Amino acid sequence: MIVRRAFLVLLLICLGCSAQAPPSSTTSSSTSNGSSDLTKVIERHVRAQYQLPPDVKVTVGPLRASEFPNYDALTVTFSSSTKKQDFEFLLAHDHKTLLRMTKLDLGADPYAELMKKIDVSGRPTRGNKDAKVTVVNYDDFECPFCARMHSTIFPGLFKEYGDRVLFIYKDFPLEEIHPWAVHAAVDANCLAAQNNDAYWDYADYLHGNQNTVSDAKGRDGQNAELDKLATLQGQKHNLDVPKLQACVKLQDERAVRASMHEADTIGVEATPTMYVNGQKLDGAVPEDEVRLALDQALKDAGVALPEHKN
Repeated sequence: MIVRRAFLVLLLICLGCSAQAPPSSTTSSSTSNGSSDLTKVIERHVRAQYQLPPDVKVTVGPLRASEFPNYDALTVTFSSSTKKQDFEFLLAHDHKTLLRMTKLDLGADPYAELMKKIDVSGRPTRGNKDAKVTVVNYDDFECPFCARMHSTIFPGLFKEYGDRVLFIYKDFPLEEIHPWAVHAAVDANCLAAQNNDAYWDYADYLHGNQNTVSDAKGRDGQNAELDKLATLQGQKHNLDVPKLQACVKLQDERAVRASMHEADTIGVEATPTMYVNGQKLDGAVPEDEVRLALDQALKDAGVALPEHKN
């Protein structure tokens, strides 16, 4: 029930939970020949542990002192043509054990810290702007699972939770598999620049009628259909249509690209990906699962829950 980006996905899932001990005979033989052999041993075991494909490059950094007795620290970098990320490891002084550890700062709220990394300034919203629970959904207008998630939230859950929750969408078009998704995001943002409701009406229509665009002939035909639908929304909401059409024609993707980059930095790998006050929901999860997350966030914030109908 999810559409995933195809780079380093398995790696990012696995890295939080492993330890690897190279066979002592291999390690002692390699390290006797110098640091380059140790680097090869580390790379080999890391590749095997995380089942890395050949196109992912592994770079092992130099050893440095760590805060843990009998261990040195080192950085291992995984990189592909589209992504690069550093991970911290510990190496025992006898070079027989490599550990991947996650250090947690118990003095900070992890969900609140994550929400601080999401820029929602200027984004169209649905719900109470003063609500204590905020839902941020990274969305793709061409994604069928996003359409399913959208229909779960609107109008059902949105009506159910009333003014207790604020909903915000951010752009994460999977352009590798969805050819018109970026164009749709740009057009939607052109509408949002003039009118909040025009954005949401456009989002509602696209998520409910993706075939209307997909069935158009070729990329040019699909883009023309998107532009026509945006113009119709502009007319419906009495926008400055010439200004809207100029924005649509310009197709400035910078805001969309910035949202995509932000999503990458916080670990978004698929659409839809939703954060409920920082708690991550990955994929088009069932309505009951969304409701559980919303209720927990409301409880944590000290807000009364809505009355749920059986």
